[in-house]
Amino acid sequence: MRYVVVVDGDPGSFGVWVPDMPGCTSGGDTPEEALANAQEALRLWAETAEADGETVPLPRSIDKVRADQEVREALAEGAFLASVPLVRSTGRPTRINVSLDSGVVDAIDAAARIAGTTRSGYLATAAREKIAREG
Repeated sequence: MRYVVVVDGDPGSFGVWVPDMPGCTSGGDTPEEALANAQEALRLWAETAEADGETVPLPRSIDKVRADQEVREALAEGAFLASVPLVRSTGRPTRINVSLDSGVVDAIDAAARIAGTTRSGYLATAAREKIAREG
């Protein structure tokens, strides 16, 4: 699931807020950093809501979010919209079978060693980063 977020601010101080998740905000020095931080904010907001017995709202379309008065005002003041994935951490590892070229596996293992992690941990991090960038 991807949520539409509003990004506003000035160089050195950008904020992100999620119209579909009241109170879910994040920030960063650059828009890119603010959006990366927003992914964690979405996850934490969803985990907190569920722990409190609340339902996590489904994301609305960009057109429906854009129709909100508060969003329209922010856009008129220079904000822009972006899309951020909600990637949950369930705490349940799932074994999968993946076929990769042995040269790619060797490169992954070398990079994982340098990063101080396992092959699985390295692949999970790489997948999260790719999902955040491209959906």
